[in-house]
Amino acid sequence: MNKYERLKNELETVGTGKMKAFGSSMLPILKSGTLLTFQREQEYAVGDIVFCKVKGRYIDAHKITKRDANKGYLIANNHGFENGWTKVIYGRVILGEYENRTIYPKR
Repeated sequence: MNKYERLKNELETVGTGKMKAFGSSMLPILKSGTLLTFQREQEYAVGDIVFCKVKGRYIDAHKITKRDANKGYLIANNHGFENGWTKVIYGRVILGEYENRTIYPKR
């Protein structure tokens, strides 16, 4: 079981889960190696950073940029690249920790 399947299962059974995210697509909000805590929600909003599936691929930490009653949620990174529309969201980031400091949400 890979890290995405593990997190998906945790969110479906427990409602929360943690995973490190790597890459620069969410700079400056999230840094590569940030430990993210996700929580399953009933509803998601524009601006939420989420773990989802778009076009058959797991997306571990990108933003919802639009909502549409028919298409679902438009997912994009923090630099304007759109991954696509999805109706499959597993959870949203409620906490981001990097080098033992909270970096998301900003306080």
